[in-house]
Amino acid sequence: MRVTHGTIKPQGGATGLHCALTIGNFDGVHRGHRAMLERLVAKARELKLPCTVLTFEPHPREFFSPATAPTRLTRLREKLELIAAAGVNHAHVLRFGARLAALQAERFVEDVLVRGLAMRWLLVGRDFRFGAKRMGDFSLLESITARRGIGLEAMGDVTDAGARISSSGVRAALAAGDLAGAARLLGRDYSMSGRVAHGEKLGRQLGFPTANIVLRRRPALAGIFAVRVEIEETQAVLRGVASVGRRPTLREHAAPLLEVHLFDWDGELYGRHLRVTFLQKLRDEEKYDGLDALRAAIGRDAAHAKDYFRKHG
Repeated sequence: MRVTHGTIKPQGGATGLHCALTIGNFDGVHRGHRAMLERLVAKARELKLPCTVLTFEPHPREFFSPATAPTRLTRLREKLELIAAAGVNHAHVLRFGARLAALQAERFVEDVLVRGLAMRWLLVGRDFRFGAKRMGDFSLLESITARRGIGLEAMGDVTDAGARISSSGVRAALAAGDLAGAARLLGRDYSMSGRVAHGEKLGRQLGFPTANIVLRRRPALAGIFAVRVEIEETQAVLRGVASVGRRPTLREHAAPLLEVHLFDWDGELYGRHLRVTFLQKLRDEEKYDGLDALRAAIGRDAAHAKDYFRKHG
């Protein structure tokens, strides 16, 4: 999949070709998103057009209200990998800033979608809103696309147990520690990925060396988990126990961190890219009275995780 970034200029198309297009944040790329991507790919094949996804960075709500924006389910890299796996030809990551936020709805369609991306067919949800102050809606899209002879389709809701599948539903399940519920909505086990950074080496001193991944945004889940870990560079798949949180025993108000202790591994991981899949929540994060109590708790967590793998393979 070709990935492009930056401003889309209304002069001939960022793709160089007409395209079938869909638009969204696609955070988590859950089953509802995947159904939309599958419909896009199928229609593009029918029309003999390349298919394009337009997404945004940062999430618009992070721009308007950083303090109250929802947690991210996927980093940009992960999101693009999942979109590519659906068979999409091209993804354009459009920076969401003051200029885009102020763009009038009709100008957004004309300048960005029609003249910039050269869309010939568009798929969005019927509740899709866009443009300055979210004034654009499906009826405006109907008017513009009909005038220009562009195809338009509304994507129906994808439901689970009668409820619409949404990124907010996945976040709620993860926050509650309901990994099975989140996996049902996602269509896969929840995972996080990132590159291993140097830490304080405290885990090694405690007898449980960890691979540390710095989380630049507040994570969607927290606690201690049994995990499966893939090392991208070697494609090795290992088992382990992971902590997601702020390490309250060590310091107050620390940045969130993903720490993974791998079983049956003895080697350097610094600089390698890990994908950590969360299989079972063992407990919430706790603050302990000193390092001895923390060491004992980590030992119990490792034992509980190994017991999980003995039972589940």
